[in-house]
Amino acid sequence: MAQLRRQLQGDFQTILAELEDKILGGSASATLEASSDFNTAHCRCAVRVYERYSLIGSNRLSLSITLLQDGDEIFISAIAAGGSNAVLFKINTVGEDAFLAQIEQIVDRYSI
Repeated sequence: MAQLRRQLQGDFQTILAELEDKILGGSASATLEASSDFNTAHCRCAVRVYERYSLIGSNRLSLSITLLQDGDEIFISAIAAGGSNAVLFKINTVGEDAFLAQIEQIVDRYSI
């Protein structure tokens, strides 16, 4: 499992749109599997779950992204999983790392 957590600054909706464009445009097999949005008077939260096929692992990978805005602060948590087809332990996480790496440039650009 590969993880990325950062505090960001910028426009919530712009960041979310850039992440989605990068993920869906980065692989012919990438799909948005589910999404959920929550809003309160002071907070916004967007949860996205993407999948794509990993040629290296011959399996599908998932990437879950949670983007949270509380006032002026924005946080992202991204977790990639599913990159192994071993039964007892993970022997191949290259696909997970590569899936997460797709969004690192965008996250770095908005990181505080």
